[in-house]
Amino acid sequence: MKKLLLSGLALLAAVSAAAADFRSHLGLQLYSLRAQTKESTTGALDLAKSYGVTEVELAGTGDLTPEQFLRELKSRGLVPVSMHAGHAQLDKDLAAVIRDAKTLGVKFVFCPYPKLDKDKLFTEAIARPMAADFNRWGEAFKREGIRFGFHPHGLEFRPTAAGNGETVFDILVRETKPEWVCFQMDVFWAYYAGQDPVRLLEKYPTRWATMHVKDMLKGFATGVHTGGTPPTAKVTVGTGQIDYVRILRAAQKVGVQHYFLEDETPTPLQCIPDSFKYLRALKL
Repeated sequence: MKKLLLSGLALLAAVSAAAADFRSHLGLQLYSLRAQTKESTTGALDLAKSYGVTEVELAGTGDLTPEQFLRELKSRGLVPVSMHAGHAQLDKDLAAVIRDAKTLGVKFVFCPYPKLDKDKLFTEAIARPMAADFNRWGEAFKREGIRFGFHPHGLEFRPTAAGNGETVFDILVRETKPEWVCFQMDVFWAYYAGQDPVRLLEKYPTRWATMHVKDMLKGFATGVHTGGTPPTAKVTVGTGQIDYVRILRAAQKVGVQHYFLEDETPTPLQCIPDSFKYLRALKL
């Protein structure tokens, strides 16, 4: 009996270890194929399938309705795990976003960019009411069995007036309820803002649900909170300055559930397969 128990525990441990491997849930953010989607939505989905992925994250449904888009995904064996919805869209018609999310069958909906004033600075004064919105929206999504979250773009890591190392992002995390609001780490934007992605993962180990994976050109300056760079600042994953061995190891440890390659390089059709090749061969 004792031997059976030990072998059972060993099996459970092995299954858990396998489930924790980021490659088991490595997918594509379809925004990577935005130019191709404008030419042909179904053609872009054919490309996504050709990269050998199953899981995808949506950034709209091209020229198709959500119902049509889901049929096209299913016909290619693609699973819509999450989607992005803009702050204005969520604020204007939350019910419509929830309806589309349910139609598409996604598990997550992420707001990808904060609401900003004319000066485009993400301040404490913006963060606090936005956190209240997120709590309200997150509660509504939870009632429908969907997790709501926010995707920081780097503007959120601006230091607060307190001068104690706190950032506006810290306020956003503190004032949102974990049961209603999770976060999607975009490694590139966190790194560009001067943050250490590993420290961020470890600082809020229960709040990060998914991750965007993309790399930064070697020598490109960091510590900037603008949330924007030229396309040439993004490169094939594994050829830039971001240490993905260290980051993915930490992400697995804190339980990040899904990983999406997001290509914003000038040459996605070349870089996407090369990035996947690197990530699938990575030794952690």
